[in-house]
Amino acid sequence: MFESFFNKKLGTIAFNLQAQKGPWGGSSVFVAQLSDYLKKLGYRVTLSLDGQIDVIILVDPRKDQNNKIFALDEIEKYKLYHRKVKVLHRINECDKRKNTSFMDPLLEKANQLADYTVFISSWLEEYHISKWFDTSKPHSVIYNGADPRIFNPIESQRYIRGNLFKIITHHWSNSWLKGFKEYEALDNMIADGELPGTEFYVMGRYPEEIKWRSAKLIPPKHGKEMAKNLRNCHAYLTASRWEPCGMHHVEGAQCGLPLIYHSEGGGIVEAGTKYGVEFCGDLKTAIEQMRDNWPNYRTKLLENIPSGDLMCFEYAKIIQKLICS
Repeated sequence: MFESFFNKKLGTIAFNLQAQKGPWGGSSVFVAQLSDYLKKLGYRVTLSLDGQIDVIILVDPRKDQNNKIFALDEIEKYKLYHRKVKVLHRINECDKRKNTSFMDPLLEKANQLADYTVFISSWLEEYHISKWFDTSKPHSVIYNGADPRIFNPIESQRYIRGNLFKIITHHWSNSWLKGFKEYEALDNMIADGELPGTEFYVMGRYPEEIKWRSAKLIPPKHGKEMAKNLRNCHAYLTASRWEPCGMHHVEGAQCGLPLIYHSEGGGIVEAGTKYGVEFCGDLKTAIEQMRDNWPNYRTKLLENIPSGDLMCFEYAKIIQKLICS
């Protein structure tokens, strides 16, 4: 009797995005992490709209991506014939991020199907409220977190004054808006001797036009290999602009790296104010401030470290509430 009780599924959750193996964007990482968490709790997780679904998690409303399983028209049709199903809309995009014009209207359209909306940062929430979002609709903010089994500060490098100071950044996208002008400038500063005792690591993809002079280049990594490279450094640099939240700086922080971040970083700023140094133009000074006060920033980070477990727990609470409502 007890075995049948514990084997009973709490409900069925359908994601409209399939997680991809290997280096990929933040949405794929989110789906893989939350799917695993929900399965352990006792939910059935699916990538289709076959049968009885309790909650649909709408991760991306676009149709034109290879890892998309179903989009808005199919969700709308399913809701028409299954009145009890609930839609949780996770909003993690905006037009400002990539200088586009189609994403905000598409998110507004998609949100008409939502019973609950989650924004991945307060900055993104405020952005869409200023554009179209109706605050009378149920919603909240859940900041990103990475899998703590992989991204954690255990055995991370500690910086000792006078030793080589190692800075790292990593991106899946090679868009210049990820901050590559600043990364190129840092590369030149180190090559020209303006920041002695400093090394800069660039992991992942980058614009082909950049001719690196001093940076240590690491090909795209994921999982344990990515985390190992992050833990080998002392500080994480992001000059990414208008990020809804992002995962790169979260992964760096969870591996024990305090943050050097751009003042126009969007949702990144919410993390940076807790355990980082802000810059806008004067990157050299920000790096020197982080290096000279590293123990203090490291302590602040460990006291405010992001958590993938907490992120998943917050989503699970909302899912439970939707099923019971």
